[in-house]
Amino acid sequence: MSQFVYNKPVLCIFKERDVNPEIDPFVVVKAKKLMLNCEKDSGCSGQIEDFFTIMGDADYLSTPEGAADHYVMCWFDDTEPDMTKDLRRLRGVTFTGKVTFFINDGHKRTYNAAFKAEHAKLK
Repeated sequence: MSQFVYNKPVLCIFKERDVNPEIDPFVVVKAKKLMLNCEKDSGCSGQIEDFFTIMGDADYLSTPEGAADHYVMCWFDDTEPDMTKDLRRLRGVTFTGKVTFFINDGHKRTYNAAFKAEHAKLK
């Protein structure tokens, strides 16, 4: 099992579509931490800790339709010095359990979510 931790990633989340794939993310979020556990043949599982919306509507992820949907998540690994190799991507992402959030004093929503992914490009 391989474990990965990315601190303060900006995640672009796309709805995964075979017909008419999206070219723009439906939501972009910034997270405190992205943690992944990957098995060689069984995909990855992970958590996104303390994320908030930069663009789009993250509330969709906590709806029944959003919970049943499949996603593609992309981010750049800031620790990779070669910018041609810093893109990371997860495909076949489904959120396990409920995407939760809390509202702070400034009325800003901060979310937490656990997920599974069928395919990963991490290097």
